[in-house]
Amino acid sequence: MLMRVSCVYVFKHAMNSKQNTFLNAWGLKKTRGRIEILNYLKRISTPVDASEIESYLLETKSTPINTATIYRILSILYKKGLVTRFELQEGKFRYELASKPDHHHLICKNCGSIEDISDCNIKALEKDIEKKKKFVVQSHSLEFFGVCPDCSRLERQRLAGR
Repeated sequence: MLMRVSCVYVFKHAMNSKQNTFLNAWGLKKTRGRIEILNYLKRISTPVDASEIESYLLETKSTPINTATIYRILSILYKKGLVTRFELQEGKFRYELASKPDHHHLICKNCGSIEDISDCNIKALEKDIEKKKKFVVQSHSLEFFGVCPDCSRLERQRLAGR
């Protein structure tokens, strides 16, 4: 937990103007690729995969970063605790900044949309697990799979039109 809190603090307070100091604090050299990927992850609201990062960099940056480099950067950032990694039953990882407040995801099985949800009572569940099972929870991952409101509405309209 201490690592996550310090990551949140350091990221929010150092990333904007002192990127070299920020990366050095985590034992990383400042590279264009790391800066571009961290800046992109800072701006987005849902987890993205490496191909989405690559597409963004190709569309918006004058010098693209190759796919292998993107994967290496994401792996390093994950190992350092700067990004979190999710596998959402797609056969690939998605990434987002570890500095985001604790939250979970709603994933639409029809359109693939991902929405954050933060009003789960997970802390109480963790405490209950620790008390009943004597198991010390260090982290958790929770995703909900279903159908989003837009897809539900479209399905109802489709069925009504029969």
